[in-house]
Amino acid sequence: MKATITIALVILSFIAQAQKVKQSLTVLNIDSKGVNMDPATMGNMVRMELEKLDSFDVMDRYDVTYMVEKNKLSIGNCYGKICLVEIGNIITSDKMFTGTVEQFGKSIVVTFRIIDVKKNTIEKSYVKEYLNLPEELQAMIKVSINEMFGKPNEQNIVDKLTKQFEFDNTTNNPDVDRLRLDGPRMGFVSYTGKLQSRIMETKNSGGFDAFPAMFQFGYQFEKQYLNEGKVQALFEFLPMITGLDQGYFIPSMTIMHGVRSNVNGWEFAFGPTINLVPKSKGYYDASNNWQLQSTWTNDTTNINKPNPFPIIERMDSRGEYKLSSSFVFAFGRTIKSGRLNIPLNIFFSPGREGWRMGASFGFNSKIKK
Repeated sequence: MKATITIALVILSFIAQAQKVKQSLTVLNIDSKGVNMDPATMGNMVRMELEKLDSFDVMDRYDVTYMVEKNKLSIGNCYGKICLVEIGNIITSDKMFTGTVEQFGKSIVVTFRIIDVKKNTIEKSYVKEYLNLPEELQAMIKVSINEMFGKPNEQNIVDKLTKQFEFDNTTNNPDVDRLRLDGPRMGFVSYTGKLQSRIMETKNSGGFDAFPAMFQFGYQFEKQYLNEGKVQALFEFLPMITGLDQGYFIPSMTIMHGVRSNVNGWEFAFGPTINLVPKSKGYYDASNNWQLQSTWTNDTTNINKPNPFPIIERMDSRGEYKLSSSFVFAFGRTIKSGRLNIPLNIFFSPGREGWRMGASFGFNSKIKK
């Protein structure tokens, strides 16, 4: 019984090995029209991708050259079934691979076919349209071969090669057609804690007599220094004006370092912000009321008396504009509508006397240089 099982396993093993014998596949040239690659080079590129599949016994390019020269074959314009079947019979190849990579207007169209030499039939056909990105021909060939034989592709790469308004990176955004990410920004900022109280105080006490939420607008400039694959890294420069809606002029400059997803437009950025705000030196009196430093010296009852209260500097609508700094964290996402990009962001800036929080939106578009 054991001997019978052993023999059966051996037979099954031989059958499995026999089934693993790969059919021979030959690639001559791949016709190319309107692209910066000749048919022979295109054929070598396709041959390399087919070898990666490990599904056929792909004839080596040097063997192809040898067989062509040995049999004195003319393959310059051999792309059709009749010609390829003839040559396939001469070089004894099971299958022949042919195709065309051609530019049509704003697209590059890849067409591939597999021809069964013995049956004299087209076994499989494949056609796919890509964006006109001549520098990405190798990626197009790889995607096409994988799709033709049911192999997975990275969806992010496929989108960059085929979707005109996909989020941009160096694949679908070459130098001649780049995305301008800078553009106008507008929104609001609100205040919490002591900052909120100070803004709401009357001007007589150094407050601003204002609502603790102010409109702001400005312009964002961006400089990308990394833009590959799924992520881009950039610096953002954002001059803003705040408070004009309530009669105040509060300029600021924010410099942030950020990362943005090329897949869905999500981004995160952080950096310092510097703004001009009115400040005065003063002190808190015994009743914890804020007083200007001059209040003590101008009081005739305090002549020759030193001020017992600590002198500090704080935001005061009666003071002079001075630089003030803080740190900002921002989160956002860019929504695309055709060539229009709409960045939506929220931000917050923590501080000892309260937080500043707000939201902004803007717009920009993809244009030609």
